[in-house]
Amino acid sequence: MDTTAVPIPMVYRRNVLHTETFRRMLLARGYLAERYMEPVTLVEAAEFAGFSPFHFQRLFTRAFGESPLEFLTRVRMERAQTLLRSRELTVSEVCLEVGYSSLGSFSSLFSRRMGCAPTEFRRVFSFPGLWELKSIPACARSFYLGQTSISR
Repeated sequence: MDTTAVPIPMVYRRNVLHTETFRRMLLARGYLAERYMEPVTLVEAAEFAGFSPFHFQRLFTRAFGESPLEFLTRVRMERAQTLLRSRELTVSEVCLEVGYSSLGSFSSLFSRRMGCAPTEFRRVFSFPGLWELKSIPACARSFYLGQTSISR
């Protein structure tokens, strides 16, 4: 028995892949996550895992419930959110930092996934408490603060 092997909890494996195949998928997912800022291709990730690109994509999706591209996009968007909250980089710098070469493509994808443009996200989410204020309807805020604009 190999004592160096780390057991994989059944909840992650979901009984859909052989243990060794799942280990290779975990390594490939780590490879993608570490290189999110680089233009990683499906062929490179598949070669890293030791599968053909088609087989790799099928196995990855079966193991994690999202394709390698969806995973990479999610990691990039999560990192972009963190960078935008920090306000240290411009939106263009964030775009390049998370692996996109086109600001237009980045902004469009960010807007579709997050529901607002990167500049709006930064404006709302970089200040503590601002999101809570924005999510409360103006009429309720006015009533709570005792400010009524209705004059009779």
